[in-house]
Amino acid sequence: MPALSREQLTTFVRGISLRQVRLVSGVVLFAYLVSHFLNHALGNISLEALASGVYLHTAFWQFLPVTILFYTACLVHTALGIWALYERRQFRWKAIEPLQLALGLSIPMLIIAHIIGVRLGQTLFGHEKLYPQILFLYWIWAPWRIPMMLAVMTIAWVHGCIGLYLWLRMRSFYKRAAPFLLAAAVLVPTLSMLGFYQSGRMVIDSDSEEWRAETQSTRQIGTRAEAQALDRITDYFLFGYFGLIGIALLARGARAINERRRGMINLSYGNGRTVRVPKGLSVLEASLRNNVPHASVCGGRARCSTCRIRIIGDYSDLPKPSQREAFVLGRVGTSDPSIRLACQLRPPSDLSFFQLFLPHTSADGHESNPTRVGQERYLVSLFVDMRGSTQLAEKRLPFDTVFIVNRFLGAVSQAVIESGGRPNQFIGDGMLALFGLACSRQEACRQALRAAALIAVNVDELNKFLEHDLREPIRFGIGINGGEVIVGDIGYRDHMVFTALGDPVNVAARLQDMTKILACEVVVSDEVRATAGLAGDALPEQQVTIRGRNEPMIVRTVADARMLPALVNDEQSAAA
Repeated sequence: MPALSREQLTTFVRGISLRQVRLVSGVVLFAYLVSHFLNHALGNISLEALASGVYLHTAFWQFLPVTILFYTACLVHTALGIWALYERRQFRWKAIEPLQLALGLSIPMLIIAHIIGVRLGQTLFGHEKLYPQILFLYWIWAPWRIPMMLAVMTIAWVHGCIGLYLWLRMRSFYKRAAPFLLAAAVLVPTLSMLGFYQSGRMVIDSDSEEWRAETQSTRQIGTRAEAQALDRITDYFLFGYFGLIGIALLARGARAINERRRGMINLSYGNGRTVRVPKGLSVLEASLRNNVPHASVCGGRARCSTCRIRIIGDYSDLPKPSQREAFVLGRVGTSDPSIRLACQLRPPSDLSFFQLFLPHTSADGHESNPTRVGQERYLVSLFVDMRGSTQLAEKRLPFDTVFIVNRFLGAVSQAVIESGGRPNQFIGDGMLALFGLACSRQEACRQALRAAALIAVNVDELNKFLEHDLREPIRFGIGINGGEVIVGDIGYRDHMVFTALGDPVNVAARLQDMTKILACEVVVSDEVRATAGLAGDALPEQQVTIRGRNEPMIVRTVADARMLPALVNDEQSAAA
């Protein structure tokens, strides 16, 4: 067990990249932004509500561990933004990514005066600048700052929303959550800005000598000398920040000159296309720079494997995969050293290769849908097979056999669709159905069990309909298994089909074969039984050996598939 833990820890650490560090720090900052914006929104109620909200806001964010986490995230995210400016070799990605980078780099220079005036003023001089003091500064003392505040609120919010979109768009739940996320993305900043406006009007209405004496004392806002000291610190920070950006830009220029001096290399795509690029570019960057279509769902972030290439010829002088690249290649189960990620490989010499995933350029827009290109997600696979079709074909005319098989597959498909699943592949007289493309894991498992029962009912009706033409009733076997699979379009050019690949699908097919040995209609993996919420004693248990797997597997057998709905409904009633 300790060795296993160390291996898991090592795998986890290898999977961490700068992009994930940037993501975590960005999520922390966005959480602070949401909290701050919701606090602003209380200004639509009253100044008292605003004061109560800021008390809760500061109580959480000034709690020492949270404060350390927040300011660490600020420094790390800013540093990684400057690093991204240097690292990005060209800006011919989709417009949303350069926009996000530009917005992110502008935030520190716009917000630093506010941060130093409030937080550093409190730390160095004991100032107590809360909403009355800040609103007085913006709405009465220096109203020219109002457009700047509204601009930085908009910029910070848009930057954060773009980051969340780029992170969540590949998640299975994103399509269902998108309308709610869009509503929040519009309402939160709108209410925040309205609250800023309404509270500003309240301050203007409350302004008087007595109110100023109460809220604008030296103890609260400091002296002129202290304000000048804070202004100098702000200037020093801005000079330093602009200097870092200048250094990043100069470093980019120096790198470009150095790459030109180091020479050019040829990249051959295996289809007759060859491009000449400077050394140091990744293969994906070279493709984008030269307008060569190249699949990359995650945008070159090493968060997917769709940009994979296979090297043609000698690959011994190529740099070894980075930890992140090795992690991604390990996740897709490849140990072939000739397969690399185009977004991570920077060849030092001429290279020939071909792309393993052709970019989608069809009119139906699949290139914008990550699921069509490839996505890892949990699905339940149901394999059903018609028994005795070979003997049926031997005793009938070919057209009669095709008619009966089609009626069988029609009955099965109808059951799958009515249960919420999707008929996926037809293999002779058998079919693969997928569940979970638009629902939770538990619901997918229950849908598959209901589909198995409905298949039995539909086949019984088919047997009655064909009883005068069949010497023996049609029988079937069903295997059901769930797990993480890869879903996407598989095939070539105009012959692409959407399907699922992975060990759970293969196991479902093996379980279907076992219905013959175990003399039952359905074999269900114990994982599906547990996820569906069925009791441990609801179905007979068997331990079987699966071809291609080293360890035995626990399965549940169902002699009569028609009994499954009662079990599923009983568990739902008990849970309710």
